[in-house]
Amino acid sequence: MTGESGYIQDLFDAVPASSPTTAEAALALLDDWVEREWIRALDHAFAGFVCSIVAEEGEQPSVMLALLAALVSHQVGRGHVCLDITHLCRDTEPTLVLPPEGAESLPAYSLRPSDLFADISPEELVASLGKSCAVGNGGQATPLVLDGSRLYLRRFWRYEQVIATGIRARLENQAELADAGLLSRALDTLFGAGPEPDYQKTACALAARNRFSVITGGPGTGKTTTVVNLLAALQSVASESAGDGASSPYLRIRLSAPTGKAAARLSESIGGAVDRLPLERLPGRPDKSAIPTQVTTLHRLLGSRPGSRSFRHNEDNPLPLDILVIDEASMVDVDLMASVFAALPDKARLIMLGDKDQLASVDAGAVLGELCQRAEAAHYLPATAQWLESVTGCRLPSQLTDAEGLPLDQAVAMLRKSYRFDQHSGIGVLAAATNAGNLNQHLIRQCREQAFEDVAWLSPANGITRAGANATGDALMADHALTGTPENFDNSGEGRLIDEKPVAPPVGYGHYLRIIREQKPSAADETEAREQWDAWATGVLTAFNHFKVLCALRQGTFGVEGLNVEIAGRLRRAGLIDQTEGWYEGRPVLITGNDYNLGLMNGDIGVTLSVPWDRDEDGGPVDTLRVAFPSSDGSGAIRWISPSRLQSLETVYAMTVHKSQGSEFTHACLVIPDRLTPVLTRELVYTGITRARHWLSLVVSQEGVLKQAVSRGVIRASGLARLLV
Repeated sequence: MTGESGYIQDLFDAVPASSPTTAEAALALLDDWVEREWIRALDHAFAGFVCSIVAEEGEQPSVMLALLAALVSHQVGRGHVCLDITHLCRDTEPTLVLPPEGAESLPAYSLRPSDLFADISPEELVASLGKSCAVGNGGQATPLVLDGSRLYLRRFWRYEQVIATGIRARLENQAELADAGLLSRALDTLFGAGPEPDYQKTACALAARNRFSVITGGPGTGKTTTVVNLLAALQSVASESAGDGASSPYLRIRLSAPTGKAAARLSESIGGAVDRLPLERLPGRPDKSAIPTQVTTLHRLLGSRPGSRSFRHNEDNPLPLDILVIDEASMVDVDLMASVFAALPDKARLIMLGDKDQLASVDAGAVLGELCQRAEAAHYLPATAQWLESVTGCRLPSQLTDAEGLPLDQAVAMLRKSYRFDQHSGIGVLAAATNAGNLNQHLIRQCREQAFEDVAWLSPANGITRAGANATGDALMADHALTGTPENFDNSGEGRLIDEKPVAPPVGYGHYLRIIREQKPSAADETEAREQWDAWATGVLTAFNHFKVLCALRQGTFGVEGLNVEIAGRLRRAGLIDQTEGWYEGRPVLITGNDYNLGLMNGDIGVTLSVPWDRDEDGGPVDTLRVAFPSSDGSGAIRWISPSRLQSLETVYAMTVHKSQGSEFTHACLVIPDRLTPVLTRELVYTGITRARHWLSLVVSQEGVLKQAVSRGVIRASGLARLLV
């Protein structure tokens, strides 16, 4: 039986006879899915809300409306901006990932999504939705918006419209450079002159030409160096071109990142890059102070309001700047990106930096990935390529030009050379193979046989590490987390050089815990020696980031929750921590929710330390616990916060790969679970591998799981790219 009428009768036959109406039948089925954790209670509640709106208008809510309202909400929870109805009808379960893996069997009346949409076409479904007063085209105040075959929650449709409008407006109005010749001189000073392609130089020129630009590249391709040189070139042109009556010869520039840790890391790297700039040789001789080095989170920049989704800076109160740089842009969701565009002055430039191949944001959207879909082949118009050659002196390969290139293509630059990983680096080779979806058996065998000096392979399935230590599953992981097992690396990690500089051997968590004890200040007074306490905490936090266990999953033997318990137990047995539950010195914590009152954001990491700042009745020092967090403004300052003030947090010996975005660790340990799950994808494996700066441990119990994960990528439903064609 086909068509909606037949479909409804089929559903009535399948659901409990006690359900009196079509909408109630659908909601009863959804309620069953909630109980089995297929969907969220929020998804069910939204479906009920939509049905109630329709009923209030005198319309009979259909089963289609109830089901799709819940499913579009479900998709947003999974990171999609919308529900693609065409994909839903043609490939239902992969589109929704329902039921989740391991779901218990359902009673006979509980249907799977693939059963529900088996006999209805996308065209029928779209036509059915178009008849409902709860669904509009965006021009009406409806809770759902239907745009072609894409069904949106209204606010997410609006987010995409704001972003697309902001990008188009900037692409249509190229920046007014006073003199392209000045830009050319500045770039030659910064990069040198020569006809060979210099993709950093080209990226700078392209970004200088546009009010909106994207610079993407993998780890070590020099995104930070590129943007610092770009800002120096722009300030050079501005300074040289400024008239005598100008209040300031410089552009107002702000640097931002989506998280505190990403902001801190950019602040550290950008400061050194600015120090190396040949400012005195640039046109206009810009002052060093013209290039900012302080990076703030986007929430702080926009002026977040506690308990509200709105920001202090918006259309009515735009940001006071000429250029905004967003680093780690892959982590920015559509909600936050729409807020950025709303707060940007009309003539301000936006420069986005990030790795297009990393995991997308935890929340809905994959803005950077969508904008960079065509970056590999560039698609520069011949006129763009000619302009770039005239300004940079570099001739681009002919395969990067396209007479039918899109306007967005002319604003996207891809950095194509890694300066961190060479052909001998296992981390670089693994990252490239993963990104290409080509992790073959030969490369896996090379890793197992220690063909690369920077990669170790641990196999819990057979309980044997390269050093021959017997262990299985989480016990092996706990031992590895204690020391980092340098013996698993070639020559125990000793004697390795990068750029002729020695690299310290890999370590585990024992390293930072020993620093806590061995380097603790002797001064008892907080105010007397605050600098000593801050320096100690900085050293501890730095040491803690030397090693990190990264997981794909939260639960199970190879998940965050189980490994955090096992690792804490192993550290206690080694005498490095005093307890494994509650608050204790050395406990690392991850903030899991934004706390605007404390200035802590989701993803911030701190370490619990004991400080003698309290006093007893006789005035003597009393040890008390404080959690040390690096300042979110990237200044390097330390914030000491009482544990009692912290609300949403978890212990973080192990963390998910998603939470690790925006961070780098000297030694990263990536744990691949023993079963394939929906979250285990190419992007996740690539992101986990590239969190390692010098050393990578791969924990793989089933090689087939790793290869299957690399073979499948993430596709998030969205319409942003279509709006920019």
